[in-house]
Amino acid sequence: MSKAKIMSAAFAAATLTATLSVTTALAETPSWCGPNQASLGLLDGFGGNSWRLVTTASGQEEAAKCPSITEYVYADGQGNTQKAISDINSMAARGIKALVVFGDAGPAVLPALTNAHRSGAIVVPYRVNVGGVEGENYAKFIGSSFVEDGVSWGNWIKETLPEGGNILFLSGPAGNSQGLDELAGMKQVLDDKYVFINPEPFAVTNWDPSLTQQVLSAEIAKNDKIDVIVSDFGPSLVGALPVFAEFNRSIPAIATSDGNSLSCFWQQNHEANPDFKLFTVATGNDNVRLAVQWAVALATGGTPPADNIFKAPVYENSVTGSPNPVTCRDDLPGSIYLSAEMADDAQAKAVGQ
Repeated sequence: MSKAKIMSAAFAAATLTATLSVTTALAETPSWCGPNQASLGLLDGFGGNSWRLVTTASGQEEAAKCPSITEYVYADGQGNTQKAISDINSMAARGIKALVVFGDAGPAVLPALTNAHRSGAIVVPYRVNVGGVEGENYAKFIGSSFVEDGVSWGNWIKETLPEGGNILFLSGPAGNSQGLDELAGMKQVLDDKYVFINPEPFAVTNWDPSLTQQVLSAEIAKNDKIDVIVSDFGPSLVGALPVFAEFNRSIPAIATSDGNSLSCFWQQNHEANPDFKLFTVATGNDNVRLAVQWAVALATGGTPPADNIFKAPVYENSVTGSPNPVTCRDDLPGSIYLSAEMADDAQAKAVGQ
């Protein structure tokens, strides 16, 4: 088992009681926390990177605001679709009342979600589209504004490269709905002056930093002209970006999601790379909070939130400094996300550093 998986499991098991007592002592019970006691399970299709560790900790932190949640459990599918399905089935069989599911494998996990829903569990998939219909296959799907992220990236690309250019777009697993939505958003605002040089619809990285580095290094070697890189997991780019220097080329403009490692890399390298402009949207760790709120509300008799779509704001812009300049906390791990609601120091603990 990797360190990431050990830390995610240990964090979930060891800190819930303490977090519950501290949080409920400091804040009033939120309206989405009802009076009925319930258990809550958080399930990842893949939990082995820092984004998932911070997101897992954020979900636990949110659940801890509700004293009606008497048990919290976590499962990491480890990138194995069959294990992810088994995890869902196992929690449903145990009688866990509410399941919040990041369905990395998409519709492949829908039958398991449907069975859990029909067994009486409150099933709330979030962020990645798993197919199916609310009320028939699960209780509620909590999406994210990925199309809007693509629109934001596209508008910034037009401002930064008004004459057009070559775009390299990297996303997660093949066919994932997040990448497809982001691409649709970009294409809403970019015209034929902007050419996507990646394989259609995007270069596949599985959101795995090591694979991202392999893919990006190969694309740098293959393409003489890359004007902008778009990635929906910005920190995974850091390991490969120095390859541009080996080809005597400046790192190009990057439109992506935020991460402390990427921001610190930009601060250390932008002066030597005149084309290296950076624009980020919030990475979206807090998408899980909205999903937890919905699951808890439905399981405990609370008032559901008004929103069912998580809207990630624009976070950094190295060109204008608005809404934030590129921000680096070099005193903390690179593997945290300053746009997240969770305190920076708490994130450092969640990733085991």
